[in-house]
Amino acid sequence: QVQLVESGGGLVQAGGSLRLSCKASGRTLNNYAMGWFRQAPGKGREFVAAISRSGDSTFYADSVKGRFTISRDNIEDTVYLQMPNLKPEDTAIYYCAAAQTYYNGRIYPKLNDYDYWGQGTQVTVSS
Repeated sequence: QVQLVESGGGLVQAGGSLRLSCKASGRTLNNYAMGWFRQAPGKGREFVAAISRSGDSTFYADSVKGRFTISRDNIEDTVYLQMPNLKPEDTAIYYCAAAQTYYNGRIYPKLNDYDYWGQGTQVTVSS
């Protein structure tokens, strides 16, 4: 079992920045590709960003490409999502997720690919 705990959410004004963290416990994240998803009020959960086991490959949703950056520290078993230049439409609960994989370079953009989920952290961007 992998337990994931997100932190770093909050209330910011448009144009502001946040850095989300996702700390794992129970097992090392070395065997897992990781992803960030978000769910806005009244909407389904959507893909935001993904990173491979090795950290060498990343992939982003079009809505955040060029703004957000996903990274990981396999020694600290932590994954990050750097979010500069936030917009009101980024308001959502943000979830991190872990997908067990044998492939160092593979990334997973689909919800069904993931085995473990955190409880989420709220990000609110005011206009």
